[in-house]
Formats: sequence, C-alpha cells, structure tokens
Amino acid sequence: MTDDTFAHLFQPIQIGTMQLRNRIMLPPHGAAVGNLWGSENEATQNLAYWASRANDGVAWIDGITGFVDNTLIVPGFVPSGLGSTTRGVFRLRHFKERAGRYADVIHEGGACATSQLVLQGGMPHGPSARLANYTNNSVPHELDRDEIRWLIDEYVWSAKQIRDAGLDGVELHANHEDLLELFISPATNHRDDEYGGDRDHRLRFIREILAGIRAEVGKDITVGVRINMDELFEGGYDIAEGIEIARTLEATGHVDYFHGVIGNNWGAPSYIQPHHYGLANWSELAGQFKQALNVPVVYAGRVSTAQAGEKVIASGHADVVGMARAMFAEAQIVSKTRTDRTDEIRPCIGCNDCLHAGVVEGLPFGCSVNPRTGYEFTPEPAAADPVKSVLVVGGGPAGLELAAAACERGHQVTLWEREPHLGGQMRTAANAAENSSFADFIEFQVRRLDRLGVRVETSTTGSAETIADAGFDTVAVATGSIPRSHEAPGAHLPFVVEGRDVMNGTAHTGQRVVVIAMEDHMQPLTIAGFLVEQGKDVQLIYQTPAIAPLIGKYSIGAPLAKITAAGARVRVMERVTRIEQGRLETANVYSGAAAEIIDFDSVVLACGGTSDNGLYQDLKERLENSKIDLHILGDAYAPRRIWFATRQAYALAKTL
Repeated sequence: MTDDTFAHLFQPIQIGTMQLRNRIMLPPHGAAVGNLWGSENEATQNLAYWASRANDGVAWIDGITGFVDNTLIVPGFVPSGLGSTTRGVFRLRHFKERAGRYADVIHEGGACATSQLVLQGGMPHGPSARLANYTNNSVPHELDRDEIRWLIDEYVWSAKQIRDAGLDGVELHANHEDLLELFISPATNHRDDEYGGDRDHRLRFIREILAGIRAEVGKDITVGVRINMDELFEGGYDIAEGIEIARTLEATGHVDYFHGVIGNNWGAPSYIQPHHYGLANWSELAGQFKQALNVPVVYAGRVSTAQAGEKVIASGHADVVGMARAMFAEAQIVSKTRTDRTDEIRPCIGCNDCLHAGVVEGLPFGCSVNPRTGYEFTPEPAAADPVKSVLVVGGGPAGLELAAAACERGHQVTLWEREPHLGGQMRTAANAAENSSFADFIEFQVRRLDRLGVRVETSTTGSAETIADAGFDTVAVATGSIPRSHEAPGAHLPFVVEGRDVMNGTAHTGQRVVVIAMEDHMQPLTIAGFLVEQGKDVQLIYQTPAIAPLIGKYSIGAPLAKITAAGARVRVMERVTRIEQGRLETANVYSGAAAEIIDFDSVVLACGGTSDNGLYQDLKERLENSKIDLHILGDAYAPRRIWFATRQAYALAKTL
C-alpha cells in the first residue's frame, strides 16, 4: 500500500482473547459454501473457501453458522421455514474433528476462527405465542420454564464444544429473528413470568446463557453478541432501547464485543440488504453503540467495498467491519487493497442471488459476478494447450466473462459487440438508481479485458458469413435476448412500449402507467421503480400468484417498499387478455373471472426476453462441416440472470 488510504482498516486490534491483524471480519455464511458436517468432499469444499480468505489476509472468520440442538420438539411435529433446524451441529459425533480442521486452516492463514450459536426463527419456539413478522402467520410454541432451562444448558454445552475444538470465540446470534431476539424484543415477548415483561426480565434468558458460558469456558475464548441495533418493527425496540440492551449485557462482564446489524423481520430493510440501500447504510447506528459502550463494536451491513470499510472505521462508527458478499465477489479483496490494486477488485453488485439461488430455487451456491466462488477446492483452469483464436460475439455478462476467462487461460480473444458500449442488459438495468453497482461491474470487466489484451470491437455486427470467413478457431455466441412480446390483442398499439426502451430513454410514457409483469425476478420491479422515480403513477400486474417469485425474502421488501411508498399498486393472479386505448381486460389465472383497468395512459411490457439465437443457428448450419468450434451461452441459450450467464461463461472457458 503506497499511502494511508486504508490506514484505519489495517490497524491491528485486540478483542477479548483475539489479536486481529486488521479490522476486517468475515461473518457467517458457511452452509452456503459446502457442508462442513457432510461428506469429506463437502467438508473439503467448505474448508478450501475459508482457507482462501484467511490466506488472503482477513483477520477474523466467524464462519460457522452453529445451530444449537432443538430436540425439544415433540414427536411428530415437523418445524418448517428458514432456520427450522432440529438437529444442531455441536452434538454431531465428528463436530470436534471438523471444527478443529476449520480452526486449523484459518489459523494457518493467520486469522482468528469463531462460531455463532444460532436458533433462528424459534422454529417453532418463542417466548410467547406472538408473530414476529408480517410475512407469515405460523404461531410459535410458547416455551415453559423447563424448556427454557434445557435450552440454556444446550447453549452452554455447545459453547464448550467450540472451545474444546480449538476455536477462538463464540458469538450469540441475537438478531435475524433468532430465539434470543424474540426474548429480548417487547414485540414478541409478552410473558408475565421472570423471563418477560420489562427489559430486565426480557434479558434474563440471554443473561443466563452468557453467565453459563462464562462459568464453563472462563476467559479461554472470546464471547460476543450479534444484536439487531434497531428492530424497525412496530412494538419492537428502537435504537435507544437497543443501546440500553447492549449496556445491560455489557454490565454482566461476560461480553467481549457487540456485532451490530439491522433488519426488521423480513421487511424493508431485511436482514441482508440488497443494492437498493447505500454502502454501510446503517453504520452511524453502530457509532451510537460504540459511543455508549466500552467493548469493541463490529458493524456489518452493505460494507461492499474496502473504501466503505475504511470510512466506517475512520469515522468512529465501529472497531471492525463485517464483509461477506464483498468477499464472495472478490477472493483477494484484502491483498489487492493492501497492494494498491483496488481497480482490480471485482465489485459486489448486491443482487443477493448468492442467497436466492439456493434458498428459493435449490441451486448450488454461487456469486453472480464471480463464478469461481465456492469452487476454491478445485484447481484453477490449466493454461491453454493449444492456444486458440477465440471470437466472442456479444458483450453482455456472459460474453464479458467468457472473453476474460478464456484470455486468462492464454487464448487469443476478440470480442465483438453490436452496440457502442459493453454491458448488454446490465447497462440498461444500471439506469435504475439502485443498480449503480451494475455499472461498476461493467467498468471492472472493461478494465480486466484491457489489462489482458482482449481485442474489443464495439459497434460491430457479425454475420454468419463474415464470422465463418474470419479464421477463428472457436466462436462463442453470447448475443443475449430480445424483448418477449405480449400476445394479447392490442399489444402492438402505439401506447404500449417495451420496458427496456423506457429505461434506455428511447420510449416514453404518459403519467399513468400499467406495467405488465411476465418475468419472475427483478425486471418488472426495476422498471416500476424506474417509473416511480420519474414521478409516474404506476400499476403493476402479475399473472403469477406471488410477486416476483424468484426473489427471496432477504430482498423482496426493498423494491416493494420503494414502489408502494410512491403510491404504486400491485395486482396478482391476473393475465391481460386485451389491450385497448384506455382499457385493459384481464382474467384471473385460476377462475377466469374477468376484470378491467381503465385508469392509465400507457402500458409498459416487462415480460423478460426470448433468446436472440438467430446468428448461432445460421452459424451452426454454415459450419456443419467446418473445424471451427461453435458454442452458445448466456441469454442466447436461455434467458436467465447474471448468476447463470457468468457461470456458463466460466465453465465454457475451462473447456476451450
């Protein structure tokens, strides 16, 4: 590092028993990157991920999402929902062996290793039979005193296993709708015994756990509490009460640090905030905790860049910053920051598909902008042999990643893009205020191609004939998609426009707009958000029974809060059957019941896309007897998301 740009971020600090080499912590997300408790191959995958981040220079890895046993559940009752774990990790017969290996690889990399104690969502337990959020109506089982005592003992026993496995510390998970938060919160704890009522009684459960842990492990390991700083929830505690809760727990003498986060029980913001929110958006709240407490404070929440982390520390808002998704996007974020190579850091775009892909769709873990994340256990692709001349047609997410990854293997790569600028639909999406990080990623890829020496030709459209005669060994078609049309009568009338054109500024709408949503992820909500930013009156019509069914609960609240706060209305289960001037006919997708919409000036189509694969089909026919190796990827193969496009590109690059 050539200057003091990151002087605060790279200062060492002592927290409890842990001597940290800098102020960067990697918060828990271990289950996403391979099951440490599963097969040997799964454990290897998990450990390779942590080792790569420790070796790069992170100071502290709080990697294990350590579910506490929840075997209080009566026989035959099957809990459901996020965090519905009944068999925890600490009583697994191989816990100490696997956790010990986790600690070893992190220590070998020079970092400290800790684990959380988690009982997320109660599932089905709670201090009272009170709902904790507005997104589901599953009433919890109210714990009795014997069950509370059993759980306290289980927390204490689990902490001892953490100590005995060689880890450096334990963090109580008192946020994200964890059972501990449910007891702390006045919104969910309506007990009238010694574990409920005023603040002192609501804190009794967590205080007894902390006291039990300290009695068992003494000062051998560090003990912290991850706390929701402000519940932002009707009936819950606010920032002032949150600080008093932390002060009360600090006064026990059992807490070495607090880890401050934000999230209002699956609302807006939810617990892992998407790109709709600013960098380190709530760090000032952590600063209030830091001013009120004597122990160190960690802040996590959209610390997506090293610059944001430095600002949090330098501003006195926290002693340490948690950075998870930023390290999904860039495995070498610490070393590149230290060596003044921040322009080489692959930026996190905050789309949260690292979460949604698994939670909603059951897909393997992955990062939208870094397809190698989660595969650190596999060797890097070998150098190309033989070296080939490769043409990539299309400069969207798939084409950009393929061109760079193929060149990094040693191939001679040329990229043709028909538009004047690279980026494809990502560039269009970046026109929405919340998607500014998309432009950052495009610019990163442009710099990457330039460093590698990829020959980039924009405003270049290739035909099958010119490509076949150009002399390339390999051709990869990544021409993206074209807007999907609507089949209702009237869909081609002048007041019906395509959402991509609206966002690119080539089409305009009247004041009152109906957005027809026929895409399951973020596109319709992004277009609706773009329109409300312009002051338009928006109605959004989904034919699906749920809004944006592929967006998980970590993110859906943010775009819905944005558009509904501006007065937008959302209708579901309705398909548009006819479009006329001043009138839309709809039908319920289940009953067929007819309805109409009359209060609009313009209709905007947000129907996703269909593959623009004509060039590939022409090439396939022309090159049938040729030695040219032909491939198709990205939306040209099947319209999906960035997550799919970059993974396809990386996988293809490995085979060339």
